Amino acid sequence: MITNSKKFIKEVLKSLTKLIIAGVFIGLLKKYDELIACILILKIIHNIYIEIILPKKDKNWVLIIGMLLTGFGGIVGETWGVANGYWEYHEVTKSIPLWVPFAWMLAFHFLYKLERNLIPLLKEQTQKNKILLAIILALVLPAFGEIITIQLGVWTYYWPYQIFGVPLYAFLCLLFVHMLVYSILHFICKRYKINDIVYH
Repeated sequence: MITNSKKFIKEVLKSLTKLIIAGVFIGLLKKYDELIACILILKIIHNIYIEIILPKKDKNWVLIIGMLLTGFGGIVGETWGVANGYWEYHEVTKSIPLWVPFAWMLAFHFLYKLERNLIPLLKEQTQKNKILLAIILALVLPAFGEIITIQLGVWTYYWPYQIFGVPLYAFLCLLFVHMLVYSILHFICKRYKINDIVYH
């Protein structure tokens, strides 16, 4: 299934390292809600500059659409979860910290970039294999990031059947949001003939 397993493993390990750094960063600064939000906004601006503003052609509009969709879907889910007492954030004055929608947006960019780097390493770049890769990554990586922040006291889930603080329901919710965005972007790329390696 994989043409270059060493490069594949290297890309995954690099991504796990980034997740650990991001999780520890949020965990250590959890009291400083506005500061985390500002840093994440700067990272989003940097991503948009590199992928959309800087290139003279082949501007990656899929990236900004995906980030906006994921940010919106994430904040809807967060509002629902916190309002119903399914999870709770700690050491902040607001029920949902300011940085949360920006973290969702960056989660999309993180997964998108990883998929974009891994798909060329697949022997068969079929839609089926791309979807399978997306499902595996969306199930494992966001939850791995959550485990780090949960262990550092950023928030607590109150759903049962937990693995290192992340409940089965959360795995399914994370997968649902990411795959819903995946489906919408696949439709957009197909409808408007956008040649994106991940979604077309």
